[in-house]
Amino acid sequence: MWRMKGRTRSAMGQATTVLVTLFGLLVLTFVIGRIMPVDPVAAIVGEDATNDVYENVYRKLGLDRPLYIQFLYYMRDILTLDLGVSIRTGRPVVEDVLHVLPATIELATFAIIVGAGLGVPMGVLAAVKKDRWPDHVIRIISLLGHSMPIFWIGMIGLLIFYAGLGWVGGSGRMSQFYIGLVPEKTGFLFIDSALAGDWDVFRSALNHVILPASLLGYSSSAYITRMTRSFMLDQINQEYITTARVKGLSRPKTIWRHAFGNIRVQLVTIVALAYGSLLEGAVLIETVFAWPGFGSYLTANLIIGDMNAVMSCVLVVGLIFISLNLLSDVLYRVFDPRTRAE
Repeated sequence: MWRMKGRTRSAMGQATTVLVTLFGLLVLTFVIGRIMPVDPVAAIVGEDATNDVYENVYRKLGLDRPLYIQFLYYMRDILTLDLGVSIRTGRPVVEDVLHVLPATIELATFAIIVGAGLGVPMGVLAAVKKDRWPDHVIRIISLLGHSMPIFWIGMIGLLIFYAGLGWVGGSGRMSQFYIGLVPEKTGFLFIDSALAGDWDVFRSALNHVILPASLLGYSSSAYITRMTRSFMLDQINQEYITTARVKGLSRPKTIWRHAFGNIRVQLVTIVALAYGSLLEGAVLIETVFAWPGFGSYLTANLIIGDMNAVMSCVLVVGLIFISLNLLSDVLYRVFDPRTRAE
């Protein structure tokens, strides 16, 4: 009985936290949109427009109303998924975001698989071999991944693996020959090509995503490696590890079953944050590889001052991180039985 009440209070508290965070996100995006040194009216009418035209658009946008009235209308539009119309494309921003976001999700998903697949084992190995040559090598690799500019790595990767060796595809999500051959049902090229049974398009998409995803994953693995190493060192130095070894438990079982088992919950947060950063921070790699994703869309609209699109993108990024935090809470309960008993 008490446990059920505790779980109910916990769920209510979590829902309250999410609502407060969403409200704060709305306030933040609204304020940013008002203090940005960009005139949204001038971006629409152009610099040569007359004062009458300027004033007419100014009133239509509701900018003549008090700020609190503008915020109420802004909240109403957000709740009804009316994010306005993009100046650059002439289409509703919601449609634009839904069109470009799957490309970035595909890229970031492949990248986080590479990043976590490299970062976690390297972090564990570096902790186990602390202050020995594997640790030094891994720390150098991580430092390089963290320090080298991603756009420079992208250009070097294209020069070597595409132009030089021809191992991977070039820019874009697939070869020009295949564009438009697969009906866009979900927006995810791998899913759409599989549903259509067009495996040539699927292979082309895979060939094109390998290089940018691997480079992004390598950059992300640097952070994951460092955090994994730090978490593992903290666990390895605990008394229960020494006790397990004294009782005759093998070193691999001690490391992976006990020490690594106790950092899984922490790693969930680290990987989730890394994934969120990949979703909103892949601007440079998308530019280098002409990847038609969320980052490219945000950059193009920011350059011309399309504030409807820019503020909507900021809002989407915030929602992505809130969603990932909620997912982390769910995974906590999966990996840590103690949280399920609370």
